[in-house]
Order: sequence, then C-alpha cells, then structure tokens
Amino acid sequence: MCEFCTQHGDGKKWYLQAENYAADLSRDLERREYVIDFVNGFDSRMKRNSVLLDAVKASPAPIRSAFRSFAQPRQLRDHFGQPVPIEECERIFDFATSIVQLPCVCRHFAGLPERGYCLAVTVTPIDDTLEEAFRGFGDGPDTPALQRLTREEATALLCRTESEGLMHSVWTFKTPFIAAICNCNLPSGCIAMKTTLYWGHKTMWKGEYHAEADVTACTGCGACVERCPFSAVALDARDVAVVDPETCYGCGICRSACGSDAIRLVDRAPATETEVGTAEPAIAW
Repeated sequence: MCEFCTQHGDGKKWYLQAENYAADLSRDLERREYVIDFVNGFDSRMKRNSVLLDAVKASPAPIRSAFRSFAQPRQLRDHFGQPVPIEECERIFDFATSIVQLPCVCRHFAGLPERGYCLAVTVTPIDDTLEEAFRGFGDGPDTPALQRLTREEATALLCRTESEGLMHSVWTFKTPFIAAICNCNLPSGCIAMKTTLYWGHKTMWKGEYHAEADVTACTGCGACVERCPFSAVALDARDVAVVDPETCYGCGICRSACGSDAIRLVDRAPATETEVGTAEPAIAW
C-alpha cells in the first residue's frame, strides 16, 4: 500500500476517498491562491525550473541526492500526481459533482494546440477560481475553455484520449486535496512525465497497479510496447509481451492497444493474510 493511501486514504485507494475532493476551493484561500498562482506563473516557473533541473542532472550524484531530499517533501506537500486507470477515473466522477474541461498548462508551455484534455474534478463548483486562473488562455480548437461536462461526457473524453495513447492521472493542489485529472504523454508536452523520467525529479509517483501480460493470449503484435509511455513493456525472444512491474506506472493504457485482451492490471501491493478475501480483484479491460 502506497504512502498516500496510508496517510490520506485510511489504507484504501487515497484518490477514491470523497473527503479528498470535498474542500471548498473557493472558500479555502490558501488552495485558491495556490491554484491561481500555479496556472498564472506556470510558463515562467517552468523556464526557470528547466535550467535548474538541467544543471542538477549534470551535477555529481551527491548534489542530485541533496536536491531530491530537499525538493521531494515539498512536492508531496503541495502538488503531486499519480496514474489512475480509466475505470477508477469513472469512480472519481461518481462523487466529483463538478467536472470542468480545462486548457492544458503543459501544452500551453510547449506551444502545442489546445485539445481540452485536462479536467477539474471537485465536489463544489469552483468556476470563479478557474476563470481567474485561466484568464488569457483562450478557447481550444475543439471545445470552449472551461466547459462543464456531465459524467458521460467526461468518460467519453477519457476514452478518446486513451485511444490516442494518453494516460490518466490525478493531481493534488495542496495535498491531499485532489482537483484535476490530466490526460497526457511525453509527445503532448507533459512536464510531469519529463520532470520525473528525464530529469529524475519525482513529480509523478507510480500508480496502485502494474500491468501483466498473458503469454498464452499475446500475439506479439507489439502494440502495447509502442503505446507504453514508460517503456515498461517489451517483446521477448518468443515475441511475447513482458511487463517490468518495477518500471510500469500502472496507467493501463497498454490494454486498450491490445487486440487480444492479453493485458490486465493487478494490484501492486500483494495481499497479506489479513487481506485475503477482501483484496480488490484484478482489473480486466
């Protein structure tokens, strides 16, 4: 069980606990100001951070270690993300009564066209906060910015993003308050993935599951290898898909690329004797 589930989920999946979405962001001034500053200052902050992270990456190991020791606790306290499979995103929609389509700050920073692939998920509407934070971002080519979605519309959007090879992740704004689901990959300019995988500074933590391939069902097409954003899947000498559970982040998008239903997600934490009979079953696509 991950540290977030222990600290913020009473031993259950922390992002499936309604209380972690229940804060009234419009009245919580600290979180409101954090969200507004996060969005307004994203471009300038990332320009500075890119220079810093390049320098840290080129530094000797002791300096890199010292930087991680300083930065990681702050990241956990303020803003971190975790991949979540699409089924559990739908469970989040069940208690997040306000779902609003957002411009993507990462795509904006990368100069890529807006697709409306980020979502604000809250229990209470935070329209005034979002309007102030995203003022000046403009409308995307496909949908108006800050469009309110139904659960069905949000689910359809996630299905569309997954078909395009984008993973889903939840994000805190002043932990443990979760306020967003992002849909992204490295080609779409995801700063969190680049920061985590390229610069080695943890912004995104591994999910609660890891993928597992059924060697008897796998046809060796390699679609899952191409789809995986974390390079956790490879074809072995038999042309059979093999997943490295230590590299896998548990996003689950490899399943939607598999035409033979040969991939499933299994719980990353093995069941203990006290959990037998109550452990969640493996998720099948």
